[in-house]
Amino acid sequence: MDRFQNILLVGCGNMAGAMLTGWLAGGIPASRFTVVDPHRSEVPAGVTLRSDLPDGRFDAIMLGVKPQGLDDVAPVLAAMAGRETVLFSILAGVEFDSLAARFPDAGALVRIMPNLAAAIGKSPIALDARGLDEVGRASVTALMAHLGTPEWLADESLFDAVTALAGCGPAFVYRFIDSLAAGAVALGLDEGQSQRLALAMVEGAAQLAASSEFSPGELADKVASPGGSTRAGMNVLDRGQALARIIAEAMAASRDRNAEMAAEARKA
Repeated sequence: MDRFQNILLVGCGNMAGAMLTGWLAGGIPASRFTVVDPHRSEVPAGVTLRSDLPDGRFDAIMLGVKPQGLDDVAPVLAAMAGRETVLFSILAGVEFDSLAARFPDAGALVRIMPNLAAAIGKSPIALDARGLDEVGRASVTALMAHLGTPEWLADESLFDAVTALAGCGPAFVYRFIDSLAAGAVALGLDEGQSQRLALAMVEGAAQLAASSEFSPGELADKVASPGGSTRAGMNVLDRGQALARIIAEAMAASRDRNAEMAAEARKA
């Protein structure tokens, strides 16, 4: 039987809202979800919406507040997180030790790193747990599979790197798409048409890469024939490893900021 029959979402902003949308689209009944968020005026049909915390116990409680708001809800919420409750956290930088200090009676703790593609079931879902047995991990995997591709990490320390890739990465991709469209406009194409073509191209390239036997690097070389127009453009991106270098710098900055937030949470 599905372990998670009633789930409380504490905070339901962009990320938690995307996960809720993905779960509902994946067929999980809306009646299983209760949302506590004083800033929301509506939720999908069948989901219970409250402005304050309800009484009772839940199979799972998911923290969807801002990391800096954790201490505002933890004192009251801790009483609801008993041995039968799995506490989910999507709070960037808030580590297990910080969660355990605030929720000492929770049956298990699960850190989750998704992105907004959870709403369409296409998110990478990085996971790590404290206090879950194999049956419990299987239950969490099944729940998260509605949102995309669950990946259990070998160690909590890897969350900073995964955040830089899977959490922050979509923004980098969107910026790249926008730059492709802007480049096309500079070459004379209409702005709207450039945006549509750039989006369609990236969507098709991503789907092909996901289903191909070749790595993305190998696919790039297959598109770029020697002496051709693609190779001319690739030479610019590859010159001095320009693209690889700037992406590595962006990811390192995101990783380092996530580590800083974790340090700030430990001091709180």
